[in-house]
Amino acid sequence: MDIKYITTKISIAHELCKGCGYCCSVCPKQIILLSNDYNDNGHHYAIINNPEECLGCKFCAIMCPEIAIKIELAD
Repeated sequence: MDIKYITTKISIAHELCKGCGYCCSVCPKQIILLSNDYNDNGHHYAIINNPEECLGCKFCAIMCPEIAIKIELAD
């Protein structure tokens, strides 16, 4: 029996992010962090550290009040 793993691609629209940190708090792998940089709206925006570790659980996308996070199946 072969086990096939599904890989996901996570992306964050930095300009939509308001830096609330909800996504950071719910990520089970703790791969989402707030940047030290600012977006055009003056907010520290969420960034992804080690995206290959994303489980695809979508907790971050569900929690994001700005709908700035997208999880897709990787090619």
